[in-house]
Amino acid sequence: MISHAPANYRCPFCAVARDEFTDSFPLTRAEDVIWRSNLATAFICLWRSPRNAGHVLVVPNQHFENIYELPLEFATEIARVSRAVALAFKAMYQCDGVSTRQHNEPAGNQDVWHVHTHVFPRYKNDWLYLTYMFGRHATPSERAADATRLRAFLEANQSELGLS
Repeated sequence: MISHAPANYRCPFCAVARDEFTDSFPLTRAEDVIWRSNLATAFICLWRSPRNAGHVLVVPNQHFENIYELPLEFATEIARVSRAVALAFKAMYQCDGVSTRQHNEPAGNQDVWHVHTHVFPRYKNDWLYLTYMFGRHATPSERAADATRLRAFLEANQSELGLS
């Protein structure tokens, strides 16, 4: 498989998955993490769309650049955690739907060289894909507020969500 990561790439998602929050990767913080299993980690995304607060990323805990090299056990865990996040969005945010996205290679719009799935709460006429370009980095306090609520919900409902 061809790697698209630049030479000496320092993967930010590997740092999050290893629970290594340093000045090298100052944007994502430990309090952004909402769920961690042996195979995958879910955390609040830095990017905040104007109408879709709470955007979550789910990553494998080992480094795989894209879906082509992702072992099925990790793919299954990413799907399981993404489903739990989607159910949490429906219960907590009363959203009208949920979207998941996963990109591979530059032509597929991948820009972090660690496979990951986006999970978005969706609302009627939210125009997510048209308004996404008008988003911004969420502040640490915005991310912490979303993460605290989602983490508590996931922990309290592990069995019902298939996380235990």
